[in-house]
Amino acid sequence: MLIDTFGRVATDLRVSLTDRCNLRCTYCMPEEGLQWLGKPDLLTDDEIVRLIRIAVTDLGITEVRFTGGEPLLRPGLVGIVERVAALEPRPRMSLTTNGIGLKRTAQALAAAGLDRVNVSLDTLRPDVFKTLTRRDRHHDVLDGMAAAAAAGLTPVKVNTVLMPGLNDDEAPDLLAWAVEHGYELRFIEQMPLDAQHGWQRDGMITASDILASLRTRFTLTEEGSEERGSAPAERWVVDGGPHRVGVIASVTRPFCAACDRTRLTADGQVRTCLFAREESDLRAALRSGEPDEEIARRWKLAMWGKKAGSGLDDPSFLQPDRPMSAIGG
Repeated sequence: MLIDTFGRVATDLRVSLTDRCNLRCTYCMPEEGLQWLGKPDLLTDDEIVRLIRIAVTDLGITEVRFTGGEPLLRPGLVGIVERVAALEPRPRMSLTTNGIGLKRTAQALAAAGLDRVNVSLDTLRPDVFKTLTRRDRHHDVLDGMAAAAAAGLTPVKVNTVLMPGLNDDEAPDLLAWAVEHGYELRFIEQMPLDAQHGWQRDGMITASDILASLRTRFTLTEEGSEERGSAPAERWVVDGGPHRVGVIASVTRPFCAACDRTRLTADGQVRTCLFAREESDLRAALRSGEPDEEIARRWKLAMWGKKAGSGLDDPSFLQPDRPMSAIGG
């Protein structure tokens, strides 16, 4: 069991498969990209599967989310999913992706055992998409979501970040579109995880801003804390149901007290929180021949030291040195 000193138990594992991405979103990385990890630094497919096996069979993990960077850029992704699906007990598996490669991979991922996907899409306007991501791939993302739905990777959840002066007027249109297509939309407050460290608390679109905008067109009924559990998204029933919309307010409404996540970076580091400034190295233990029991012990020790909160509400908060693309979403 992965328990911390505050009694929280981690059952949800986020695994970054690569730090690379084929978009250059303005709130994530600079236009020229970043210095990517070298291949020797990345965990191999076998190492990833071994760590997930230890987490599932020895440490109580029941949910595995594959992230990046962009996880669809990982050549061995389908094989990793298939091997994890064969574990006993079998964890539920999901994938967070920008959607560009989903049209060609959705069926194979579903056949391998993936349960569902989260797709990032911040706008319905191709020109705004190009400005936000610095790539002209809007149609590929839409096609990818449709392919995921057709393959049964449902519910397809759509992750949206609203940016001032770019797409902050689109919340009602995005929700109407998601309802029409049967997707579950989740707005995410912009977080201080950009490589440029350009995030400004005063300029961000808050959860309150988003809800006020949605209520100009929809009736929203709060779902309640019992339904939410440890999920990061607060959810509202839209116009009496059955559709839901979520808001992940990591900055203005932190949910650290209910956090059940542990994280592995693409180079084999345990992170107790997205905003942590410390990591614990499991890759070295793997490559020095340590047995599963020792790796599990190190993982437990790392999680035991998890802090009470992210520190975002502290005036002295410092962004992590590593950006989102390196540590996984």
